Amino acid sequence: MNLNEQMTRLAQQAKAASRELAKLTTAEKNACLLAMATALEQNADAIKQANALDMEFGASHGLSAAMLDRLKLDDKRIAGMAKGLREVAALPDPIGKILDERTRPNGLKLQKISTPIGVVVIIYESRPNVTADAASLCFKSGNATILRGGKEALNSNQIIARTMIDAGKVAHQGFPEHAIQVVPTPDREAIPILLSLTQYVDLCMPRGGESLIRAVADCSKVPVIKHYKGVCHVYVDADADLQMAEEITLNAKVQRPGVCNAAETLLVDQAVAKSFLPHMAQKLADKKVELRCDPVALGLVQSAIHHPQSAIKAAAEQDYFTEYMDYILNVRVVDGVRAAIDHINFYGSAHSDSIVTKNEAHAKQFLAEVDSAAVYWNASTRFTDGGEFGMGAEIGISTDKIGARGPMGLDELTSYKWLGIGNGQIRS
Repeated sequence: MNLNEQMTRLAQQAKAASRELAKLTTAEKNACLLAMATALEQNADAIKQANALDMEFGASHGLSAAMLDRLKLDDKRIAGMAKGLREVAALPDPIGKILDERTRPNGLKLQKISTPIGVVVIIYESRPNVTADAASLCFKSGNATILRGGKEALNSNQIIARTMIDAGKVAHQGFPEHAIQVVPTPDREAIPILLSLTQYVDLCMPRGGESLIRAVADCSKVPVIKHYKGVCHVYVDADADLQMAEEITLNAKVQRPGVCNAAETLLVDQAVAKSFLPHMAQKLADKKVELRCDPVALGLVQSAIHHPQSAIKAAAEQDYFTEYMDYILNVRVVDGVRAAIDHINFYGSAHSDSIVTKNEAHAKQFLAEVDSAAVYWNASTRFTDGGEFGMGAEIGISTDKIGARGPMGLDELTSYKWLGIGNGQIRS
């Protein structure tokens, strides 16, 4: 079987499975999800063994420390996957909701009902927990999913999917085996073939670096929901609680730098730059964060840092557009909230941005005028996540303005249809 035939078969199986999925009741779907969660925990050792092979492959192929961290599965992360599945099971079923209802003057009753999208292709890099997150959300919302992870995570992705499928079949006799499928080949040519099959595939959602997402969007013939990159900002206002600002900045940058909601640029109001930046810079240097500073910030932090491994350099214009996903942070001093908003709207990626301030007027201006999918007041950008938003697991984050925006959960994986109930009405 050649690659074209292989991908066509995968898509056909997914389309058939989506028809079967639509027949499952909420209770049946939830029973399968709970069984999947338990199975992941019970198979933790086998999952870690498969992941160890991927970690070895990743290290030998030059993955950065941040990317290896994204790839790694330990007991805590496997437990997190299981917890996500249980949270999805506990959420209301998004299918069959009456979204709108009206009766026309001629007596025709109309209902707008939420429905599954159908077949969703998820393309992602490194993070094998996405396999469980994406599959569970698609399953609960009645969608068949085709998963295409990176070659560095192939062993992990396959065992996670297989564990979930086997558990679903035990939990419910009518579980459609092809509701969850992993593309079995690392061949890059599989992606454009799969995304050309518009008669079977309804939607694609890429998760990963900008180059991956742009490549997918460029080749796909099916709709793509995406964010190209996460150039996220923390702005420390003149009226900020500086202790709070330090904690939020550290969390946004170093808690997990290899993810799209980590901060890439720190903006500081000139009124507090002298009192805030030297101490903040030292804390960042202690975490081995390289600072790329504008001239004012450079002058304030160079003499303040006492750390043999610290790296400080002048920021280039391109740096402000860059998603590092690493221990690197741009630092810029700005003249007030207006300048901060203008910087973010010009250099940012419309992902996640935060203001730290006690000034409600400044905060409301920032929240209203920063054109991003998630905007925060006195909170870390790291909260832009389906789990943190109470959506259970997360299918992805969208910075598109049409359709879904921000973290995507169950409701964002639905479409709708209109039902018309009449008693013989004809249009004159």
